Amino acid sequence: VQALEPKTKLVTLAIGVSDSILRNTELPQISVSEMRLMLKFNTKNYLQQDLPDHVFDCYVVPPKQILKAEPGKGGPKFKVWVGGARNQLIENLQNGTRAAGFVPDMVTLGILGPVNAFERAFPDIFQKEVVALVDIGFKNSTISILSEGDLALSRVVGIGGDKLTSGLSEALGISYAEAEGIKVGMPTEVESNLQPLLSPLGRELRASIDFFEHQQDKTVGQVFVSGGAARSDFIVQSLQSELMAPCKSWNPLSFLSYDLPPQQMGEVEQIAPQLTVAIGAAATSL
Repeated sequence: VQALEPKTKLVTLAIGVSDSILRNTELPQISVSEMRLMLKFNTKNYLQQDLPDHVFDCYVVPPKQILKAEPGKGGPKFKVWVGGARNQLIENLQNGTRAAGFVPDMVTLGILGPVNAFERAFPDIFQKEVVALVDIGFKNSTISILSEGDLALSRVVGIGGDKLTSGLSEALGISYAEAEGIKVGMPTEVESNLQPLLSPLGRELRASIDFFEHQQDKTVGQVFVSGGAARSDFIVQSLQSELMAPCKSWNPLSFLSYDLPPQQMGEVEQIAPQLTVAIGAAATSL
């Protein structure tokens, strides 16, 4: 904050996948506040998991997807995305933000960052096409499939950039820092070592796409890759071979207008794939 010297005291925080949950469920046609209360006391029934001492929020998918009532099972239901985190974590985040002299404005889920940033950066594709967003994080990667403006599927894969770097470090007998530099800067020189590390990630992501395509009878046309590893053309192309769909990295800042010196502009564009969660969280709060 001292480095940024912001004009606002409001802070938006994004929680990582290890400290939060995101579930797709069906809930009765009641208010969001009533949904939250119902989930608080009955997560096992609606989320198939006991989640005591959690706080929840709900996003109701637009009414065009209201589910019809089944005989003997009450009225029609909404398709709802439920986000949650432990009460203690939310309280710690709020207290820490206030202690630093700022105001906690919003706490959101990091897994939704790429979705919200993509909607701003590519509104036409978001609304009209079926695409997958893959964000390669440090410990985990996420895949979100967007179907004509709707978030249709969201999954977490327990393989991230750390596993790729650690694998290279061990295989080549070099330091972690050296392996990280080679992974992003010179991946073709360690292709034989990097490819086996990428294949499990590709298989897991492909399984999610296959599940969606089988369930929805739709085809994922493109895959947009973000995260630190997305700076490597080799890694993106390797994922394309595994996923059997066109893959490309993308810039979550493309919808913003900003004027920077050429050197800083180049630096921002280089690290842009790593900013999807931050940009998506900021876009949500605005």
